[in-house]
Order: sequence, then structure tokens, then C-alpha cells
Amino acid sequence: MALCWYLLSFLFHSLYAHNDFFTSIGQMTDLLYTEKDLVTSLKEYIRQEENRLEKVKEWAGKLDSLTITATQDPEGYLGHPVNAFKLMKRLNSEWADLESLVLKDTANGFISNLTLQRQFFPTDEDQTGAAKALLRLQDTYQLSAYTISNGDLPGVVHKSQMTVADCFELGKIAYTEADYYHTELWMAQALTQLDEGDESTIDKVTVMDYLSYAIYQQGELERALELTKRMLKLDPNHQRANGNLKYFEFQLEKQRKAESEKKEQEDKKKEKKVLDKRDAQRKRSKDPLPERKKYEMLCRGEGIKLTPRRQSRLFCRYFDNNRNPRLLLAPVKKEDEWDRPRIVRYHDIISDSEIMTVKELAKPRLKRATVHDPVTGKLTTAHYRVSKSAWLSGYEHSTIEKINQRIEDITGLEMDTAEELQVANYGVGGQYEPHFDFGRKDEPDAFKELGTGNRIATWLFYMSDVSAGGATVFTDVGAAVWPKKGTAVFWYNLFASGEGDYSTRHAACPVLVGNKWVSNKWIHERGQEFRRPCDISENE
Repeated sequence: MALCWYLLSFLFHSLYAHNDFFTSIGQMTDLLYTEKDLVTSLKEYIRQEENRLEKVKEWAGKLDSLTITATQDPEGYLGHPVNAFKLMKRLNSEWADLESLVLKDTANGFISNLTLQRQFFPTDEDQTGAAKALLRLQDTYQLSAYTISNGDLPGVVHKSQMTVADCFELGKIAYTEADYYHTELWMAQALTQLDEGDESTIDKVTVMDYLSYAIYQQGELERALELTKRMLKLDPNHQRANGNLKYFEFQLEKQRKAESEKKEQEDKKKEKKVLDKRDAQRKRSKDPLPERKKYEMLCRGEGIKLTPRRQSRLFCRYFDNNRNPRLLLAPVKKEDEWDRPRIVRYHDIISDSEIMTVKELAKPRLKRATVHDPVTGKLTTAHYRVSKSAWLSGYEHSTIEKINQRIEDITGLEMDTAEELQVANYGVGGQYEPHFDFGRKDEPDAFKELGTGNRIATWLFYMSDVSAGGATVFTDVGAAVWPKKGTAVFWYNLFASGEGDYSTRHAACPVLVGNKWVSNKWIHERGQEFRRPCDISENE
């Protein structure tokens, strides 16, 4: 509209400036050409306006079908990490672009509504967080960029593919973090999709610019040089590429000279070098795997397995906890999951209606989950715990009271000194990296404010099935417990002597596909004096 008013004002200004045109046909014929130019400009404005509206219409149609599908199964849809990332990206970036497009029109109602709703939209931090979650899933489950981009994830219901722009965005976020490994993976995927004919506003030269630099930063000069040459074929005047070409050639020549000079010395030391490498390899093989690598292996189901002998000692049974009156007529199904530390699972221990009630109570209160800071002793958020949680008390709803009583009946432990029921929902790539539930000797004030002693035991309900990922793994011993809706797992964090059991170090693996809901009860020492008597042996 601004262009139209500008053109009309220009016309009126011309007419008023030359209001004696009627006195000269010659001058009037000039006005015909002026008007013709204005009509041409007006047609161009109309064409641009129609194109703009066509883009808005196309966007609305695409989002209409997408939201219909998504809202039929919101949790299932967002259980796919690509869908969750793209939702963050759409609401944080793409809707802003649409707003700018529509602001050119008089659609005040829509703009007012959009402006009002934008205060509730995801932020840059959300978009970056979702992108990092995808990268975390890629590493943990050893997925290629192609697999994720194509949406070929296990258990997927709502398959979603990534565009060139999506891949480019992931690569850019990795680049800003100086994570050149992931920058290369995702820029290479974006380039592959462009080479295969995917349409995008992002051109190959831009992608290759990032890609060549990421490859160079990882020490692969020859590949960086080849890619730079390819860039210059597409854009011979690219200033940075021309500069990089000379620099890469210089560095490569320097590297080759250095290698040539050392070759003779290396040949003389070759035998010794092989022996040294062999010794180092032998030494490395005896070292335990770093915890991060072990954690990721367990998450993929590649961890340590029980020997047949140890496996034969695990049983399933009906359990009434020494003829507890509330369990006598309806004993619970108990299964041994692991022997040391002893981890047990209870089946059909929480009903669907109870799960629904717990979730409904928790949803309005969900906040970013916190951890105990070992330095300050206070609760704080951490990058290694990606979930939202809420706390529910027994006095506020009869269902929570019944659940607490059920845990007490089964474990035989006092619940009055236990923490409130914590409900947690894991987001895209949601995880909780390896940690202890109990306070160690170097954290004497971990639970001081509660006044109920250390966390003696952990009870964990699984309130949803998870299509892929999301296991609870014990990194010290190699145990992996997989989510199963309606079940709960239980283990002691402390020995009977009160000493911490360091073999209970555990983690919640990233959720690859699906939506993970859990609730847990942390049971404390106070009140257990006669329920679990102290033992003089330190590790019993």
C-alpha cells in the first residue's frame, strides 16, 4: 500500500506542479507516458501483493494440515525430536518472517493477535536448545545426519523430513558453539539436499562457505581446498573464498614440506614408534571406558549384560511384603532387574486413571528441573538435566495420598519423612546425565534444610511408554532399565550401615522418539530406624 500511495502522491504532485498541461497537447502526451509508467508500476505492485498473499495462503494451508495432524496426538507428535525442533524454529523464526510479510497489509486483527501471542512464543534459547538436543541424540544413538533429516527414526508415527534451511540452521548453531564436527555434518547434509534438487532460499555457496571452514578447523586442508575451488566455480568473485584459496594452498604446501623433512627421521624411528603405539593401545584396552562413552553405549542397549549364572538368580514373584493387610488379597507382581545393586520392578503398580490424575495435577506447575549444587548446596538448573518437573503433596489430592500409601506398603519404609512426589516430563532429547540420588561425604549439607537425613532409597514410576530411548541406566555396573507404562522400579541408595552405595550412579537416557513421563519418590533416613535397622558392616 505504501508504494501505491507513493505513486499516487507522485502523480498528484506532478499534476499540481504542471497544472497548465491542458494548454499544450505536446505536454499532455507526455502525461500519457507518465500514466503508462504509473500503471506499469501499479501492476507490479499488484503482482507483488498477489505473490505475497499467495505465500501467506500457501503457508496457511501447510500449517492447517500440519496442526490438524499434530493436535490429534500432541504428545506423540512432539515425541519425534525433529517435529519438536521444527516447532521451536517455526514459532521463533518463521512466524516472525510471516508477521513482517503481513504487516504490509491492513490485517490489523491478525497482527494484533499475533503480536499478543508472540509473548508466549519460544525464544532464541528454546530454538538453540532444541537444536542442541538433536545433536545430542545424533551422538548418543549414533545417527547420521541423513537418517535424522529423512525422519527415519525407530517407532516414528508422524514422520517429518528436514528442509535445507533446517539442516543449515543446525549447522549454524553448531558453528556458533565452535562445534565444527557437527557443523560439517549438517552443512554437508544441507549441501547434499541442494545437490539432489531441493529448493531453498539458501544457496550452495553460503553452505560451502561454512562447510569449508569447518573442515579446515578440523585439520583437513586438502578437503577444505577442494571445496573452496568448487565455491569459486559457482562464484568466482567470492572475496573470502579467494582469500582462503591462497591461504589453504600456502598452508598445504608448508605442511607437505614439513612432512617431507620429517619422513627420513620417521623411517628411522618407525620400529620404535610401532612398539610405542602397541604398548599405548594395550594400556588403553585395560583402562575402563570413560563414563560418557559407557553411558551412551548403555542408552543404545550395548552395555554390559548379566552372566547366565547371575541371570539365573533373578526371579519374578507375587509379593505381599510379609502379609501386609493391604497386599494380602492383591499381592503385587515383583521382578528382579539387577542383582548388585538390587534393582526391582513392580508391574501394574499404577493405573491409567491414576497416571492421568497425576499428569493433570502436574502440568500447570511444570518448571525446569533443578539439581543440588555441590558447592552452594542450593537448587539450580543445569544443562545435563533437560526436563520439567512439579511436586505433588499427599494432602492436596486423594490419589497422591493413595500412591504414597502404596509405596509405603510395598517397601515397608516410612513416607512421612520422604520428599513429595516429583513428576517429570522430558522434552526433546530430554535426559539426566549420570548422577547419584544420595548426598556424598563431600556434600554434607545436601539435604540439611529437610532435616530428614540422606536419601535412603529411590522409587520411580514409569507413567508412559517410550518408542525409542529414555532408558534408566546404571553406569557403574552396566544395568539398563527400560520404561514400561504402569510399572515402577525401586533401589536402595544407602547400605544398611548408612554408607552410600556408589554402584547406584545412574542416568536417564535421552528420549529419541516419544514422550517420557515419570514420577519418583525419594525416601529419607529419618523414620526408618526400626523399619530398616542399621548394620555394622559398611557395605551390607
